[in-house]
Amino acid sequence: MEHDERAAGSRCLVAGATGYIGGRLVPELLAAGLRVRCLARDPGKLRDHPWAGEAEVVRGDVTDADSVAEAMQGVDVAYYLVHALGSGRDFESTDRHAARIFGERAKAAGVRRIVYLGGLTPAGVPDHALSPHLRSRAEVGSILLGSGVPTTVLRAAVIIGSGSASFEMLRHLTERLPVMITPRWVRTRIQPIAVRDVLRILVGSADMPARVNRAFDIGGPDVLTYRDMMIRYAAVAGLPRRVVLPVPVLTPGLSSHWVGLVTPVPASLARPLTESLRHEVVCHEHDIEAYVPNPPGHPLSFDEAVRLALRRVQDAQVATRWSSSAVPGAPSDPLPTDPDWAGGSLYTDLREAEVDAPADTLWRVIEGVGGENGWYSFPLAWALRGRLDRLAGGVGLRRGRRDAQRLRIGDSLDFWRVEEIEPGHLLRLRAEMRLPGPAWLEMYAENEGAGRSRYRQRALFHPHGLLGHAYWWAVSPFHALVFGGMARNIARTAAAAPHPRERECAPAR
Repeated sequence: MEHDERAAGSRCLVAGATGYIGGRLVPELLAAGLRVRCLARDPGKLRDHPWAGEAEVVRGDVTDADSVAEAMQGVDVAYYLVHALGSGRDFESTDRHAARIFGERAKAAGVRRIVYLGGLTPAGVPDHALSPHLRSRAEVGSILLGSGVPTTVLRAAVIIGSGSASFEMLRHLTERLPVMITPRWVRTRIQPIAVRDVLRILVGSADMPARVNRAFDIGGPDVLTYRDMMIRYAAVAGLPRRVVLPVPVLTPGLSSHWVGLVTPVPASLARPLTESLRHEVVCHEHDIEAYVPNPPGHPLSFDEAVRLALRRVQDAQVATRWSSSAVPGAPSDPLPTDPDWAGGSLYTDLREAEVDAPADTLWRVIEGVGGENGWYSFPLAWALRGRLDRLAGGVGLRRGRRDAQRLRIGDSLDFWRVEEIEPGHLLRLRAEMRLPGPAWLEMYAENEGAGRSRYRQRALFHPHGLLGHAYWWAVSPFHALVFGGMARNIARTAAAAPHPRERECAPAR
């Protein structure tokens, strides 16, 4: 591969770092030895990212020429990962205006390369016949290519990764509907690509020779219809085979409302996504490989990309996705800036109670749950659940606990397993009873000062298919009795327990 200038040590500007791709690209650029500056309208949105202390973050907006000009100072490579998708009917005008500012200010600042991630467009279809979403992405690419700054435009179809709007739509449709009456666009041929390959190509594009100023199609090894993708997603996720029945009566507009009804993906996003699915989006060239060669095992297959996107659930770590301390470890993992509907469904039952006892006393009660001590609420319900679990081939409540007072990671605890302990603060249990999806129970002891504490309890359930959703809604009417009673009784038990100082002062008998 020929290089005019090495990218290592260069400064990169990432416009769109709060977005799906941008938030995942920054740590990849840092790992490649590049210095990174992020342009964000609200820098506070980036503070919880694990890389926040390694990248420079500046306030600005791509529609504000002055802030873009300031952000461009000293920059070698500028990544443009911004789209006004779902921001209103005039999003094409907003995209056009922002792209012109970005290109003009990049040229004025002496930026040596712009890298833009756009959409894969069908061959032979005139611009006016494209969906507004694809048409706008194509126009932005043309504007940047004509800016006078050498530009790499990468054109991708559906990106497979947790948090990608296209993937989340696919996930929720497949998870929730075992039988689907679908629009005609489920027959459209698509060449999806794994988010890991997209990021790898974005990073590699920083090092292209100055003479390169063009667009490249990027895609994975599989060309599939949308129907194929739903069926293969179900297979990878361990769901029963989906029945997909296309009908000709659902227009893109009706389709977006249907998607909005069935899934948590907002209709404002579903509409441009479904409109784009009218067109066949398949790579017509693979020239990018001459500049960013594929390492062994890449590009990833559709099945492998889905498997990685579901990894958090399969590895029993999904609970941390909804925790403020979540630290993603891979491009497929969720980020703090991902929307609430990303990462699949998660049902939560949250309970809190003030405790008239110090946190260490409350913690002893938490660490003592299960086994002979029971679960502090409605013993008959817990016993019945254990019996039902044994009838279904599960472990039931017969395992008890290893030690009456102390727990450690990996301990069995009735039909739970200790997954995480932060002594004095957090106990996280993973359910091992037979359920249509993984479940967790978290219990926290939080110090409130002045000899008081707060008990916080969180039950989480990640439904597996339609049966999982049905299960949660079937049992949720009993949560107030079971989980609510558990929170109240743990708080009362802690408040009634002798405090450490009281035990020390008690007379010997």
